Amino acid sequence: MAVLMHVLPAASMLMAFDFSARKPPPMPLVIKGTLVADSTIVAPPRVEKPAPPVEQPAPPPEPVVDTEAVEQARIAAEEEKRRQDALVEQQRLEEMRRVQEAEAERKREEEAKRQREAEEKRQREDEARRLREEEAELERQRQQAERERLQEIERQRLENERLRREAEQAQFADAVAQEDARLQAMNSNEMAAYQFALQQTVLRNWARPASARAGLDCLVQVRQSATGEVISANVVSCNGDAAVERSIEAAVYKASPLPLPENAVLFDPNLRFRFIPEQ
Repeated sequence: MAVLMHVLPAASMLMAFDFSARKPPPMPLVIKGTLVADSTIVAPPRVEKPAPPVEQPAPPPEPVVDTEAVEQARIAAEEEKRRQDALVEQQRLEEMRRVQEAEAERKREEEAKRQREAEEKRQREDEARRLREEEAELERQRQQAERERLQEIERQRLENERLRREAEQAQFADAVAQEDARLQAMNSNEMAAYQFALQQTVLRNWARPASARAGLDCLVQVRQSATGEVISANVVSCNGDAAVERSIEAAVYKASPLPLPENAVLFDPNLRFRFIPEQ
């Protein structure tokens, strides 16, 4: 391009000089005419004289071109253009390569992200499945423990029921035996001796009221402790008046503790005995 810029002005100057040296020679003027008589002369009509033609400037001379220099300039320009095109192409390819690498890196990152998300999802699913399995196992163990607990409760209930029945049977047998012994004792001289001892103890502590008449017969209800201490005393029935009943109750309290029977089966915490002073 630099060579071309120097060659073109020189070629233009040479072409201008050459055209000025080859200017064409002037052309001679030629007039044509016809002789006529004066009588036949008719004044020609006035014709407007046309304006002289404007002389056109001569075209500029064609420049003399140094074809070798022009060719070299063209070749240099083409080489420069090819170099510039190659540089542009190289830059385009480099940019394309960077874009492709960036796209490949983006795809690699997306793939790595997808794999991480897939792995995290798989881990979450595995953890959720493990938790479900643990919960199911715990529920199974809980149900098994509940079944065993209910079975143990039922077994214990049956065992308690058996023991209760056996205890009731034993208690019933003991009660029957005690009742038999008590009935036998009551029908024996031991019961008569116990009743007589109670009556004599109360009689010794009785202050006979003036209203007491002969043939007095009263039934007394006494609640006593295991040692014979009187807790309460009430006359249930009596053929005497209220003063007599109060005197008998006072005598029972005064006689506390009451005598105990020699035979333990005859002891009754809710004791009843007849108070007959004349006996």
